[in-house]
Amino acid sequence: MRHKTRQISVGPVAVGGTSPVSVQSMCNTDTRDVVGTLRQIRALEKAGCEIVRCAVPDMEAAEALRGICAASALPVIADIHFDYRLALACAENGVAGLRINPGNIGDRWKVEEVVKACRERSLPIRIGVNAGSLEKELLEKYGHPTPVAIVESALGHVRILEDLNFEAIKISVKASDVQRTVESYRLLSSRVDYPLHIGITEAGTVWAGTIKSAIGIGVLLQEGIGDTLRVSLTGDPVEEVRVGWEILKVLRLRKRGPEFISCPTCGRCRIDLIRIAEEVERRLRDLPADISIAVMGCAVNGPGEAREADIGIAGGEGEGLLFRKGEIVRKVPAEKMADALVEEAHKLVR
Repeated sequence: MRHKTRQISVGPVAVGGTSPVSVQSMCNTDTRDVVGTLRQIRALEKAGCEIVRCAVPDMEAAEALRGICAASALPVIADIHFDYRLALACAENGVAGLRINPGNIGDRWKVEEVVKACRERSLPIRIGVNAGSLEKELLEKYGHPTPVAIVESALGHVRILEDLNFEAIKISVKASDVQRTVESYRLLSSRVDYPLHIGITEAGTVWAGTIKSAIGIGVLLQEGIGDTLRVSLTGDPVEEVRVGWEILKVLRLRKRGPEFISCPTCGRCRIDLIRIAEEVERRLRDLPADISIAVMGCAVNGPGEAREADIGIAGGEGEGLLFRKGEIVRKVPAEKMADALVEEAHKLVR
């Protein structure tokens, strides 16, 4: 059962409460490049991203967000460290939320100014604690970034905002280590009812990072922890969105796009199944339809899986049977299997 949390709004996207777990990503463009950043945001939107974050290292980037936010179909969160003036500029320039740790921006009056700007515009603040940037005093106290230390840091930032009667808060407590991240979120979720943004930070390259993120995020979601997620990969952020959606689909938490089923192949396979499966997935992965597609290689499990899917192929000797909704449509030669499945998928959607 999902942990009950408060609901906040990031632009038009509800986060927490009974709203679905949302998928976020972060642009890796130079925010000062408005055209390039908007191009990437459009690609992320097409892949299913629902909230996007942009780094704001200086005032030029903060000013660029005016044009980005005005043209973006996705709500934009400004990622800021240390400088409260950047937060004020971003709030004025149309962002849907801030990612800033109030304990890191100096005097109380600076925090008050940021809170005032957010309250006037109904903007939430995400407190984001990462194991790699824990406060010096906590490292001295605990020796290294333990889950207890990470959560203590997050709660310290939360108290600063609560003392100013500001509660439009979202929290993340990430580490690059899966176990440390999971334990941190378990502890935090037992202490607060604010919505939680989950993920494994600095997870790695697309291949290794996908595995690490799927395990960590998957464990948390299975335990009912998490209201919004980001898969952090060294690569194209569009892949982060695709992985995030796949995690939600596998756990039956949300549906978007096709579910692909394919066999690992063995010595019985007599068609180039790997090529066919990869081509079908590539051509249909952005199809906006909740359908299952099976690409199977032989007569052992093939007919059963193909029959149970919405559309499917069960391979034979240089050819295969094309199924649609459990019924055999026709025989298809191996070289035309990918085309046949793509064609049937589009027919089914229509």
